[in-house]
Amino acid sequence: MGRIHSIESMGLVDGPGIRTVVFFQGCKLRCAYCHNPDTWDVHKGKEIAVNELMKKVLRFKPYFKTSGGGITCSGGDPLVQPEFLIEFLKSCKEHGIHTALDTSGFGNGKYEEILKYTDLVILDVKHVNGNGYKKLTGGNIEAFEKFKEALIKTSVKLWIRHVVVPGITDSKEHIKKLKKIIKEFENVEKIELLPYHHLGINKYEKMGICYKLDGVQPMSKERTLELEKYLNIV
Repeated sequence: MGRIHSIESMGLVDGPGIRTVVFFQGCKLRCAYCHNPDTWDVHKGKEIAVNELMKKVLRFKPYFKTSGGGITCSGGDPLVQPEFLIEFLKSCKEHGIHTALDTSGFGNGKYEEILKYTDLVILDVKHVNGNGYKKLTGGNIEAFEKFKEALIKTSVKLWIRHVVVPGITDSKEHIKKLKKIIKEFENVEKIELLPYHHLGINKYEKMGICYKLDGVQPMSKERTLELEKYLNIV
């Protein structure tokens, strides 16, 4: 049994083609800009068995075939529930479904086994050094390094995502260090810099949680595109 926050039936941005996005409950990080704080607690959400979840997913299999899509495990972070994730990914592969894992690479181990049944990893690189990582996420970058090492050993295709926050991750020096991390992988298909936004702030108010980036303005799309161009030439 696992715990699921929600399911999006026709996702178009979380991997190739039309996808069913399964949002796993639970995350060990507390990113300052997280727009889904309601996914943090692994004990919340709906408890569900793999076979029940598969019944929901298989209804959309015709769309996967025609579009080159599949399922994407997102969150929260799916790596927080490794046993359930492995069982679900195995079942998807048995049904010939393309699998993607949207993760920050910060979980509870069993990474090699998880990656055996994963066709694509969408990796959210939070920060480029230990101090910045700790300040931005509350987590230890060494835990991320363990997943990164496991991923480097595989031939799994990879998309890299990185949120650009004004005054925190938007300097050219920071982008240079990000490029150095990306070069450690040989299977990167896509790199996306995502501009920081204010979506989800209302959830913090409803949940009575202090929003750590209060007062930080949204990142301009123009500046983000400028940094993307710089990333491609450094």
